[in-house]
Amino acid sequence: MNERLMKWAAPIGVGLVVLILWHVLVKAFDVPKFLVPGPLVVLDALIADWGLLFNSLLVTLKITFGAFLLAVVIGTIVAFLFVQSRWVEMSLFPYAVLLQVTPIVAIAPLIIIWVKQPTLALTVCATIIALFPIISNTILGLRSVNPGLINLFRMNKATRWQTLTQLRIPSAAPYFFGGLRISSGLALIGAVVAEFVAGTGGTGAGLAYQILQAGYQINIPRLFAALLMITVTGVLLFLLMVFLSRLALASWHESEVVHET
Repeated sequence: MNERLMKWAAPIGVGLVVLILWHVLVKAFDVPKFLVPGPLVVLDALIADWGLLFNSLLVTLKITFGAFLLAVVIGTIVAFLFVQSRWVEMSLFPYAVLLQVTPIVAIAPLIIIWVKQPTLALTVCATIIALFPIISNTILGLRSVNPGLINLFRMNKATRWQTLTQLRIPSAAPYFFGGLRISSGLALIGAVVAEFVAGTGGTGAGLAYQILQAGYQINIPRLFAALLMITVTGVLLFLLMVFLSRLALASWHESEVVHET
């Protein structure tokens, strides 16, 4: 219980110390709020602009979850195809890496031109960013099977389907959920970056657009409030993936069982 309490208390304590130090420094040096607003000023801006920022957050979350789901489905299917044949993996995996290392800001304008529907275009951009961790982690998990267990399955004349469903998939589960933790954050980052590039406004404006507008208007407290919402959303997405991982693995996999004890 003490360890569980410290797991939450320690980061919260550090966060409180940072906020207090931030407030003290801003007050001590009399920093103008159009340069660095204090935490209380940011909180006031968050409350005052809650309706505007929350609606923009919903737009960003729509893109984020759409991209994340697409990345999970496409990444899992691709990983299973790669594992079935070394030749397929060697031939196509470099192109998956190519997608990962290509800056999304370089190809986002092309995607926005090719895909006429703005939300779908932004979702495609975010999917490209979130896709690679699912592919790489799932492939690693499917490959990381105990050779002794593989030989045992062969000795018992297990079919390829039985080996896949009863051995490889359970062995890959922790790696897959690890990929989900990374991909969920990247989907949010991809959504924000795509919004920055697209510059969509009006009723379909996401948080990135609000950040840009706040910067143009020198409304720095609102800018910080929008950044705070993005940061908190990213943390909550990560915690959601951790919860799903424990829910799926805690009853049988040693990684979560050891973690619980």
